Amino acid sequence: EIIVILYHIKECVMKKIILFFVFGLILSCKQSISESDLQHLNGYWEIEKVELPDGDKKEYKVNETIDFFKLESKKGFRKKVMPQLDGSYLTNNIQEEFVITVTNGNAVIGYKTNYASWKEEIIELSNDKLVVKNQQDLEYHYKRPIKFSIK
Repeated sequence: EIIVILYHIKECVMKKIILFFVFGLILSCKQSISESDLQHLNGYWEIEKVELPDGDKKEYKVNETIDFFKLESKKGFRKKVMPQLDGSYLTNNIQEEFVITVTNGNAVIGYKTNYASWKEEIIELSNDKLVVKNQQDLEYHYKRPIKFSIK
């Protein structure tokens, strides 16, 4: 009976160790974002895919609009632009103002418009890749668009 009890204790401890290891591995996948990394946000970004909370993915092969970010001193705006056949972008005056806060390696974009406010956490940011997660746990993966022109 003591052997059975010891076996169950050992099994529980092993499960906790494995769970701790898996949890640590999941956390380590997130990039620590510094204020100097934020410079990479500026410019044009094209959505590549969206990962849903249940693990499903929605791929975007062709995008009619792409996002343009302009950031200065942790304040900026995002606007939708439409690529044109001559390589230029068609835009309007609608933009979403934002402020970025960076705390302990976590960067959060706080958007505010006349109609709504929301937040997105920057999961990964480099010169050619942007991943953000919104408050509904949707993960948006962006890449730099390839400019095209038929001039």
